[in-house]
Amino acid sequence: MTSSDPGALAAADAVAEALADPNTAWAAQRPAGGRAWPQSLAGGAAGVALLHIERAHSGHGDWGTAHAWLSAAASDDLTAAANAGLYLGAPALAFTLHTAAGPSRRYNRALGSLDQAVVAMTRTRLAAAHLRIEQSRRPAMKEFDLIRGLSGLGVYHLRRHPDHPIAGELLSYLVRLTEPLAVRDDLPPWWTDSAPNGEPSPELPQGHGNVGLAHGIGAVLALLSLARLRGLPIPGADEAIARICTWTDRWRQHGDAGPWWPGFITHRQVREGQVAATLRPRPSWCYGVSGTARAQQLAGMALGDTARQHAAENALLAALRDQAQLDQLTEIGLCHGTAGLLQSAWRMAADSHNPQIAAELPGLSARLIAQMDRTVLDPELLDGAAGAALALHTAGTGAAPASGWDAFLLLA
Repeated sequence: MTSSDPGALAAADAVAEALADPNTAWAAQRPAGGRAWPQSLAGGAAGVALLHIERAHSGHGDWGTAHAWLSAAASDDLTAAANAGLYLGAPALAFTLHTAAGPSRRYNRALGSLDQAVVAMTRTRLAAAHLRIEQSRRPAMKEFDLIRGLSGLGVYHLRRHPDHPIAGELLSYLVRLTEPLAVRDDLPPWWTDSAPNGEPSPELPQGHGNVGLAHGIGAVLALLSLARLRGLPIPGADEAIARICTWTDRWRQHGDAGPWWPGFITHRQVREGQVAATLRPRPSWCYGVSGTARAQQLAGMALGDTARQHAAENALLAALRDQAQLDQLTEIGLCHGTAGLLQSAWRMAADSHNPQIAAELPGLSARLIAQMDRTVLDPELLDGAAGAALALHTAGTGAAPASGWDAFLLLA
């Protein structure tokens, strides 16, 4: 059970007002390339639009502002190339438009065209992934991760049309991803030959196993669990969830400040069977307990494993009560910062029978507001003001996001 927080809502309102106009939201000229490409969820107009869409759906904003940002997001040629995914290009714009449409027929024509592109893209990538598995080759992170890969495309399909054949095909692939490859080693089948940045590295010549929600197996765990919680019949899904949990359980660590999971596992750690305590990640969404504990909680809920669910909630609670861990979050954003911890904690509190998590939310909101007061704010969603305002809006209203915007983080 969570309650409303007027101070958090007022702070969110102030940010939204400052970001009302796409032409003046940036202090200098609106950036147009790279991360700030209009059709980027992370740093472009498509991401900032989610703030105004959520406010319009919840009665705290107007659709005119939301539409202005959607128009800005669609102002450039749309990409469905190899770099497109949930966070960029056709899938990103489709996600944002679907979030705006809700159960209405708003933007239906545009969504129909985008659906064709995203379904075609998904089928192409699924075919390549199945061929890779049949050849017993290890995956690249971008094959299955949230930001660039099939887990991210799965977020869109699960929300947009869960009964469409493509949703079932994608979820079946995720099950297959967890099945052993025909190779003789003790590494999981999602082990990649690259470093966490997706590139080969002399420091990690034998690659790594990524635990995180942004780039690792945590995304697969969360998406399969959410699909099961929504009642979708996926052959082998429970077994796939259990296989992932067995591996993450193997690497769960225990310290004075509570349990934790490494952000990733190296071949040397597999060989030695241990992870140094100094490698505990900050409690962020991307690699830390904000994301990992939520994925574990969802898995526990999906499997009816209350012990796993409670263990995940206790891990998060320990982080919320540990000043040293909180001090590691020096940024405000959803990815690396306090906003990500706040949104994850709110979602976990809402699904928990333990009132202690909810009791920590007002203090965490106040901490985020204080950080924002000391920071020159970038408007962007993933690391900037729009994302922080969305987390504060959730805490402020005390209600689950009306738009479901945090699905792009796989928190719901």
